[in-house]
Amino acid sequence: MRILHLDAGREMRGGQWQVLRLVEGLAAAGVESTLLARKGAPLFSAARKLGCPVEPLGFARALRLARRHDLVHAHDARGHTLGAIVRGAPLVVSRRVAFPIGASGRASGWKYGRAARYLAVSEFVKSVLVAGGVAEEKISVVYDGVPLLDAPPAPDLTVIAPAAGGDPKKGTPLAMQATRLAGLDLNLSTGLEADLRRGGIFLYLTHSEGLGSGVLLAMSAGAAVVASRVGGLVEVVRDGEDGLLVDNEPARVADALRRLRDDRGLRERLAGAARRTARERFSVECMVRRTMEVYRTVLT
Repeated sequence: MRILHLDAGREMRGGQWQVLRLVEGLAAAGVESTLLARKGAPLFSAARKLGCPVEPLGFARALRLARRHDLVHAHDARGHTLGAIVRGAPLVVSRRVAFPIGASGRASGWKYGRAARYLAVSEFVKSVLVAGGVAEEKISVVYDGVPLLDAPPAPDLTVIAPAAGGDPKKGTPLAMQATRLAGLDLNLSTGLEADLRRGGIFLYLTHSEGLGSGVLLAMSAGAAVVASRVGGLVEVVRDGEDGLLVDNEPARVADALRRLRDDRGLRERLAGAARRTARERFSVECMVRRTMEVYRTVLT
């Protein structure tokens, strides 16, 4: 099996990490992959550093390589458009975002009708695709996979939240307000893996979310998680079992943070359960295995 992957991302966000982990996992399973990524982008550099076959993204190259591969797997919107144009192999499209499909029209209908299969990152994203006119039988849910990070030896009470980079859908102002109300320090992290290894409470607030790969990473590190009760996050965090889900209101978020601050037993119980959830449901191995199952279905 030979897979051509398309990703046009300029930054190394959750989707790009999934592409890198998938290509690595496929190689370990004996599946050949070629990645076309934006030259100079972090994903391009990271793939090259790991020795993964990677070439600059472009129409002519995609057209040529599509004929030499069994499947084309597009991982973002631009990759989807490019994959819909080139011919030569069936198209699989990963859908990670929670916003609705754009207004229907001839071009949009053709693009979304071109894929043989969609990989929705959550049941919530699947429902968005169905609402946008994609046939349900063409959609498979494949959750993100994250590595199991080392649990911190002595976690502190610092609140870690991902730096949103100006994304209006993320809840950075709300996180700042809620941590002040709770009397806790906030670390807006640009390097989650490193910061999570030092321990703390992970706060993930957003107004729209397909799944929440940052939450998965925090759970894998054994962090106590507080997350917004929106989108695919309700499929990841089981409220009161392996994390806390909150409405996007400062007082509600602050209350959840205070509960974790004041109850060490609760913090430790949620953190331990979160780590088990990440290992059992959201491992890289699970993501790769499920993706390969979809590939085989398309090729059958």
